[in-house]
Amino acid sequence: QVQLVESGGGLVQSGGSLRLSCVVSGSFRDVDVMAWYRQAPGNEREKVADITAGGGTYYDRSVKGRFTISRDNVKNAMYMQMSNLKPEDTAVYYCHVNRAFVRRTTSWAYEYNFWGQGTQVTVST
Repeated sequence: QVQLVESGGGLVQSGGSLRLSCVVSGSFRDVDVMAWYRQAPGNEREKVADITAGGGTYYDRSVKGRFTISRDNVKNAMYMQMSNLKPEDTAVYYCHVNRAFVRRTTSWAYEYNFWGQGTQVTVST
């Protein structure tokens, strides 16, 4: 099993900063791409940023230059430093792993699409 737990959300004023964390736990290895998604009420869930195991990054245009994604492959953790936050950044932010090699009863197998429970980010005007 693989569990993703986010933390670091909260209430911040416009222009402020937050750092989100995601820790992956369970019986697994070789976590592939990790990503941050967000979903505001009434909107579809959208990818904010992702980072490959080798450190390559992607950012949505709406956050490029303001958010920085990173990961620690030893700690199996992912982070996103969010700066110059705007009210439109208000959403539930979710951690996502696209693939991991997961321990089963007597073997290992690739499993896909793991999600965290989400952490609320609220940016006030």
